[in-house]
Amino acid sequence: MNDGFDWGAVRESLPLLLEGFRITLLATVLGTLVAAVLGLAVAVAGRAPSRFVTVPVRLVMEFVRSTPLLVQLVGAAALFNTVEPLYIGITVLGVHYAAYTSEVYRAGIDGVPKGQWEACRALSLSPRRTWQAVILPQAVRNVLPALGNYAISMFKETPFLAVITVQEMVFEARYYGAEHFAYTEVFTLAGLIFLVASYPTSLLMRKLEKRLGH
Repeated sequence: MNDGFDWGAVRESLPLLLEGFRITLLATVLGTLVAAVLGLAVAVAGRAPSRFVTVPVRLVMEFVRSTPLLVQLVGAAALFNTVEPLYIGITVLGVHYAAYTSEVYRAGIDGVPKGQWEACRALSLSPRRTWQAVILPQAVRNVLPALGNYAISMFKETPFLAVITVQEMVFEARYYGAEHFAYTEVFTLAGLIFLVASYPTSLLMRKLEKRLGH
């Protein structure tokens, strides 16, 4: 046991943390895809003319937004205890963030000028064609920076997956720290890896937001 900062522990734990980072990245990418697709579906369903569609969708999304991610992970793991924890984690992350991306999409759709809708009706475009060719391309373009910011937030919340035994980076850091009494070293390294991965992405999102704002 070393009272100083153990650089040997940093070198030794790096491969383990990078393997955990691979799982972290996988969960983030797939979770973001689930959130993006499901959030869009929820936003479109929220504009359905039937209350039999809009009310249940709204209630489910309110429930997801009103409960902590940690509780959702533990609850889903208990209900689906025969499913691989990583799949549960990806699904829960995706559904959790879909509740927020749906509001982003809704704002983007509401931001499309009314004249675009009127032009589609004047041209007798079908509802499907109207959404696919006119409304969604404009709405999605306007909300890309916000979607990117949610992806970054999801990336930083992947350590919650450790509670359902997903071996992401923080799980591996905690395991190595317990084995070698080197918590300071491995958690510092894990924090630096998070910083190196997320900060450039944050800068890219800001640049994209400024470009789309012009």
